[in-house]
Amino acid sequence: MRYNSLPWDRPGRYILVKDRETGFYHSLSWAPTLDRPYQRYECAHGQGYTRITTECQGLKGVLTYFVPRTATAEVWRVALTNTSAAPRTLEIYAFVELLMGNALNDLINQPNDKHFPEVAFDDEHLCLVASRRYWVLNRGVTVKQPNVDWPYRLYFTNSLPLTGFDGSLDAFIGRWRSEANPIAVTTGRMGGTEITAGDPIAALQSMVTLEPQATQEFVVVMALAPKTAGVPEFLQDRGHLVPWSDRQLQELTAYWDRYLRALVVTTPDRDVNRSLSIWNPYQAAVTFEMARNSGYYHGGLLFGTGLRDRFQDILGVLIAAPERVRPRLRDALRYQFADGSTLHNFFRLTGSGEKTNHSDTPLWIPFGVMAYLKETADLDFLQETVPFYDGGESTVGDRLRRALDYSLGQLGPNGLPRIHKGDWNDTLDYIGPEGHGETVWGACFLAYILRETFPLWAWLQEEATLQRYQTAYTQLQQAVNERCWDGEWYLRAFRDDGSAVGSHRDRQGQLFLNAQSWAILAGIAPPARAQQAIAACRERLLTPYGMQIVAPAYREVEPNTGLISRCVPGKKENGAVFNHASSWFVLAALTAGETELAWEVYRRMLPANSAQDRDRYEVEPYVFAEYVTSPEHPTQGQASHSWLTGTAVWMLRIGVDGFLGLQPELDGLRLAPRLPAAWPEVAVQRRFRGKTLQVQIRGSGPVSAFTVNGERVAGNLLRVTDFVDEVLTVTVGP
Repeated sequence: MRYNSLPWDRPGRYILVKDRETGFYHSLSWAPTLDRPYQRYECAHGQGYTRITTECQGLKGVLTYFVPRTATAEVWRVALTNTSAAPRTLEIYAFVELLMGNALNDLINQPNDKHFPEVAFDDEHLCLVASRRYWVLNRGVTVKQPNVDWPYRLYFTNSLPLTGFDGSLDAFIGRWRSEANPIAVTTGRMGGTEITAGDPIAALQSMVTLEPQATQEFVVVMALAPKTAGVPEFLQDRGHLVPWSDRQLQELTAYWDRYLRALVVTTPDRDVNRSLSIWNPYQAAVTFEMARNSGYYHGGLLFGTGLRDRFQDILGVLIAAPERVRPRLRDALRYQFADGSTLHNFFRLTGSGEKTNHSDTPLWIPFGVMAYLKETADLDFLQETVPFYDGGESTVGDRLRRALDYSLGQLGPNGLPRIHKGDWNDTLDYIGPEGHGETVWGACFLAYILRETFPLWAWLQEEATLQRYQTAYTQLQQAVNERCWDGEWYLRAFRDDGSAVGSHRDRQGQLFLNAQSWAILAGIAPPARAQQAIAACRERLLTPYGMQIVAPAYREVEPNTGLISRCVPGKKENGAVFNHASSWFVLAALTAGETELAWEVYRRMLPANSAQDRDRYEVEPYVFAEYVTSPEHPTQGQASHSWLTGTAVWMLRIGVDGFLGLQPELDGLRLAPRLPAAWPEVAVQRRFRGKTLQVQIRGSGPVSAFTVNGERVAGNLLRVTDFVDEVLTVTVGP
C-alpha cells in the first residue's frame, strides 16, 4: 500500500460505491472523493481498529478496518445501508495500491522497481494474487544486487460475487485521471488486467441491489502468506468471510480488553484516567510492536530498529504482558559485541545493522534488563546464554557487566563519557567526532544505570562488583559537580577542543533540559543545586505545552555542535517542547520533591490539553507526539512525530510509578505515592507478578504502613509472595 499515506489522507486503499442509475459514486472513507456532498463523516479510532461512518446521497456506510490477532491480513468490514425510499443497484469497487518489498526503493527508484511485480487472478479462489520476482534490500547507492526473491504472495478478495478485476494501476485509473475519478469506475468497465511489470494494484468490482432501508454486509480481505504456503485457509471459502471477520474482530477487542484491564486508574482528572487506563498503554503497545519502523515521520526505511528504542519500549508492555518482554530482550541482546559495545540500529529480517558509537547505546541493555527483573523477579534470566554479534556467547548477567565496563572504559579527560557521534540527543553529533568531546548528560545517565544495578549485585552477593561500581558512581558524581556546574545549572557537554556546551556564556543553546533532569534522577545533584537547576528550567524552559528541550534555540549554525543548530528554531531538538525530554523533567521534579510543578508539566503535556487548538496541533489528540513546537517559532502548539515516540512509555510509567507511587523492585512493590493536591484520593488496579492489586491511595507523603486484605503491614514494601490470594486489596493512607 502507499507508504506514508502521502498525499495526506490518501492511503491508497478505498471502497467506492456507484449508483448505476445516476452514475454518482463516492468513497466510504471520504478520500479520495473529497468534493462529494457528504451529509455525515465520522472517524472513530479504537483499540486495534478504525471505524469510518459516512452518509451520502441516501447511502450509509460503516467501514471498519482492523488486523486480526491470528491472521496475517487486513480486514475491511463493511455495512452498507440504503437509507432512501427507492431500491438501489450499486457497483462496489474495492481498491488498494500495492508496494510490496522495499518502500525506500519504491520512493527513489520507481521506474526500475516496476520491472518485478506480478499480479494475476486466481480463478479457483476468486482473488487477485500479487507478488514480486526480486527483493531489493539495498539501503544505499550501490550496484551490488542481492538477487533474492520476495518470498510472499499477497491475496486480495471480498465476500461479494465478483463482476470484474484489475491488477494494473494504469488500466484502472486511466490517463489524465486520479483515484478520485478512475476510468474503470466512471465507465463501469474493468479491464481484467494481469501484469508482469508496471504499477501493481488490486481492484475488484461487485454488484449489489439494496431495497429501501436494507443493509448489505460484506468483507474485503488483504492477506499475506509465504509463497511456499499457498492460499491461506480462511480465504478458501469466501462465503464464510463475514462470520470469520466478526469472530476475528471479537477476538481482537477481547484481547485489548484483557490487556487494558492490567492497569485501570481512577483519579479526579478524567483526562488522566483516559490516558493512563486506555490510550497511553495502547500507544506504548504500538511502540513495542513497531519501534520506529512505521509511519510518515520515522526512519525505519533507512535506519531499521534502534537498540535504544528496543530496550526502552519494553517499559510500556511490562505491566500487561511481561512474558512478551523476555524474548524481546533476548533478541535485542544479539546485537551486542563481546567488548560490551553494540550496534546502534539493526534490521530484524536480515540481522544487519550499523555501529555508530553513540555513547549511550550500550547502557540501554542494563536499563532494559533491570526494568524486566524488577517487574518479574525472574532472576533465572540472568543465566540464559545469548550469542554476541561478533561471535561467541555469554550469559545475560555477564552482558550487563560488559555494557557497564565498556562505557566506563570510554571516559574522557574530564572523567565523563566520550560523546563520539552523539548521545540520546542525536543532533549533538559534531561535539566529539575526534574522540575527545564528552557528554554531561551521558555521565548522569551512566551514573543512573550504575545505581540501578546496585540492588542486583547486592541480591546476588557480588560484593566486589558492587563496590567497584559504587566507586565508579562516586567518581562520576565528583566529576560532574566539580567540572560541569555553571552557576545555576549543569553544562551539557564539552567539545573536542575542550569548550563547553550549554553555558550562560553562550549566546544560544545556554540551558539544556536533559542535563538538569538526569543530574537529579541519578542522585548526582546535591539538594541545593537540584533546586537551582529546577528553578532555572521553570523560569527559562516552561511553556504552555511542557518543557522546552533547550533555550535559547540556535539561530546561527554551529558546525562544531551539530545538526541541532540546523533544525528550525523552536522545532525538533532545536528548542521544541520535546516530550520525551519533558517527561524526564517531570520525573526529576517528582524526585526533587516538586510534586505540584511535576503535575503541572505532566498535565500540560497530556494530548487532551496540548491539542485544545486541534487545527494548530494537527496530529492525533489522544496519543503523545515526539514534540510540540515551542513559542520560539510562529507555529507554536503544532505537534509532530506522533505515535512512535519514547514519550509514551515514560509518561505511562511516570503516571504509575511516579505519581501513584507503585514502584517495582526486585523484592516487591514499593508504595511511595506523590499525589498532587488536586488528587486527595485515587484508585488503581494493577497486575503484578501474577496477582491483581486493587489499590486505594488516600493522601501523599511517606508510607509507614498499609493494609492488604484488611491485614496491617509495616513499612512501604508490598511483597506479593507473602500472600496466597490472587486478588489483593491494598489500602495506603488513612
